[in-house]
Amino acid sequence: MTGIGVEAGAQAARSRALAVLRVRGRALAVALLPAGAAVILLTGASTGRLVGPGWDAARWVVGVLAVLVLLAAAGIAVVVARARPAMSPTVPVPEESAPDLYRMVRDLADRLNVPAPSAIALTPDCDSWLEDRAHSAHGPPSRPAPDEIAGPGHRRTPVAPVLVIGSPFLWWMRVGELRAVLAPVIAGTGPSAHPDIAAARRFVRGLDAAVAVAAHGGRCPLTRGVCAALGWVARLLLRGCREHATQMERGVAAAAAERAQAVDYGLRIVAQEQVGLAYAGWDRLLTRVALPAWRMGRWPSRLDAGVVAALTELSRRDRLAEGFASRLGERPACDLLEEPGAVDEAASLLAARLFHGGPADPGPDWAPVDWQAYPEEVVDRTWRTDAARLHRVLDSLGVRPSPNPTAPDPGGPTLARVLDHLSEPTRTKTPQDPPQEQPLHAHPLAADDGHSAQPDAHPLAADGGHSAQPDAHPLAADGGHSAQPDAHRQAADGGHSAQPDAHRQAADGEHPAQGPPAPDDASRTGGMGGNPDAEGEAEAPLPEAPGTEPGTERSAALAAGITAELAREEARAQRHAAAAGQDPERAAWEHLDCVLPPFPLQPQRTARELLADHVTAMVCCAAVDTAGAVPALDWLDGPSLLLGGERAADLAPRVRSLIEEGDPGPLRHWLAASGIRPEKPVRLV
Repeated sequence: MTGIGVEAGAQAARSRALAVLRVRGRALAVALLPAGAAVILLTGASTGRLVGPGWDAARWVVGVLAVLVLLAAAGIAVVVARARPAMSPTVPVPEESAPDLYRMVRDLADRLNVPAPSAIALTPDCDSWLEDRAHSAHGPPSRPAPDEIAGPGHRRTPVAPVLVIGSPFLWWMRVGELRAVLAPVIAGTGPSAHPDIAAARRFVRGLDAAVAVAAHGGRCPLTRGVCAALGWVARLLLRGCREHATQMERGVAAAAAERAQAVDYGLRIVAQEQVGLAYAGWDRLLTRVALPAWRMGRWPSRLDAGVVAALTELSRRDRLAEGFASRLGERPACDLLEEPGAVDEAASLLAARLFHGGPADPGPDWAPVDWQAYPEEVVDRTWRTDAARLHRVLDSLGVRPSPNPTAPDPGGPTLARVLDHLSEPTRTKTPQDPPQEQPLHAHPLAADDGHSAQPDAHPLAADGGHSAQPDAHPLAADGGHSAQPDAHRQAADGGHSAQPDAHRQAADGEHPAQGPPAPDDASRTGGMGGNPDAEGEAEAPLPEAPGTEPGTERSAALAAGITAELAREEARAQRHAAAAGQDPERAAWEHLDCVLPPFPLQPQRTARELLADHVTAMVCCAAVDTAGAVPALDWLDGPSLLLGGERAADLAPRVRSLIEEGDPGPLRHWLAASGIRPEKPVRLV
């Protein structure tokens, strides 16, 4: 049995595949029509029936037209056949590095009576699918197995697709759970082996690749014209077969799901719960733990192992999740790998490149970090870098180092300098309040009406990559890659899409910074990227309606200064990359077999959120240097501060009170109760 079976879904998929092939046939007929007319006219001349000056002119016109159309059709056909289809960036898993995993997959394929996948690869996300990589541009295909020969005359069917597995599944799931989740995915190799479905997929994939080729036309006007014509024809054909291709893939998915019901169906229902847990832990780990490290030029080298730690911590905190950790006594699926640590490191580096746009290879400015060194190399370094940037901006605003002459080092970077600058004699005015006098120690820029220091005056520079739609997650369960119509994705988790938190948590990890969210959810992650118009919309109401928007004039000016400083730092980094001969937007993707941009995990932080992060970082530096606090890693909330062995979870509202109301009272009381001395200088980087 070749895998097409008698499932209704498979039959529907085959009928839709034939409809796609009919579109290809009609296109070929249109291309041959002028040639057929030319043959008729020439035949009429040879028989003496179509003679005369008019027929002679018609023969010349139609003949020239036929030659031009045939040349154009041949050129388009060559591009469609030879263009390199898009391929998902994955970590290949050779059979010698995971013999047990390959053995499990082949045994599952035998039970499903379908061809086994030709290879296995890992993706840094919670999803699994099949991907056709039989194109010659992707390398020579593997030798077909005996069960890939079917039909009269021993016609050779296409090479089986590659099985792509989400790497978090291997670390969190047990072997039986992984087997149950992969069953409907592997069952998709049966319909994929049918010649009609494979031919239809090749045609659609070739058209998609041709559109990509046409989009990269050269600077020559002739080349641009040829590419425009090629793109128009390819898009026209894609529109003609789009509905048929969509229904074909739905039929293939239905056939695979129907066939997989005979294998581990009861266990699959239980395993789906673990899919959701793995996704939640992975999303939390990326947004709360990995993202701060990526911003500091470090990439955690054991992200998949971190998922297990994060979900284990969740089971410890949440009584409803007590059953999560009880499974850990069973054999994990990562034991199917010979060297799980090396595979985890490769998947972690790929995740950093996909979601942050990091370099392709480790280097001095892009080094791996293990979980033991994370608090020192990421948390503490992040705090001190932000604190140093905060004091540089205060220097640019002309703020005096310290108004307290009794301080140990009045000229040093102290928390007292920040508190005194952001403090107001009274809270933010309301429209009924009488006018207030400007404090004597305020700098003119801080006392200005704020128009010259608005965040929209300093566009945030791009954070090392392209922006992308957050919904179009490259590896989401809905199959995210738009350039992969052939990739039959069986969503192991039933279709989840990434929806990270809209606001970055402060150092305590509990209370998000207040303020309006960024209007453009598709902007770059971090404080250095994105949409200057959206940033201006988020912050512009501050000077016009001070009674309705939280914040003071000083905090608005300081937030604008931090935003501009981040933009300058990113601009310097781009100039450095350009001086080194690298395109700052494509240098990170030159070795990836795809043309996709980085996929941001979170919306861009607003200027007020950036200010809250920097003030919190300054408080944490003072706590570490003057009160014996230590930086720590919280698996669910990322960087955290430990005071007396306990996590400081009540810092964020006090920082917000200082920034939004100019009231330092709650924060000063907290500092005094914690034994933190704001007048003492801190160590910066």
